[in-house]
Amino acid sequence: MPVCNYSEWVANIVPVEKKDGRVRVCVDYRDLNKASPKDNFPLPHIDVLVDNTARHPQFSFMDSFSGYNQIRMAEEDKIKTTFTTMWGTFCYCVMPFGLKNAGATYQRAMVTLFHDMMHKEVEVYVDDMIAKSKEGEDHLVNLKRLFDRLKEYKLRLNPAKCTFGARSRKLLGFVVSAASR
Repeated sequence: MPVCNYSEWVANIVPVEKKDGRVRVCVDYRDLNKASPKDNFPLPHIDVLVDNTARHPQFSFMDSFSGYNQIRMAEEDKIKTTFTTMWGTFCYCVMPFGLKNAGATYQRAMVTLFHDMMHKEVEVYVDDMIAKSKEGEDHLVNLKRLFDRLKEYKLRLNPAKCTFGARSRKLLGFVVSAASR
């Protein structure tokens, strides 16, 4: 993270306890978020995404590794992400968690990258990706195509949150399976 001096936007860091007891350090972007216009890029309708997925007997569920942090900040916007620590003031080169429009920005990027695969062999909800197929052989082809695209754009997955070749699983609070068609 580069040092940022003389920024009009300086936020404080706030430690937040996670469910597992570990501490996540967050940046308090409430003032910046109040001043930012709302990005109305649509998130997928969960019921449509679940219905599209449930029509397939085989799935792989993937989660991006620190998804928002894989999107680079525009040069002119980096200074707006300035935060203060006891060691100085710094700003992000990548999109930080906590920005009002982070979800919409990330979804727009995923739609841009996977537009030709979405609603066919892939579903994307922000940093969650689902590869789906009607036949077992097709599933490997679909996964390879998805992985090739991820590699092309240097996007990484969190292996601890990925499940491959599942017949059913919970998706955004709903259980999906071939039987749930």
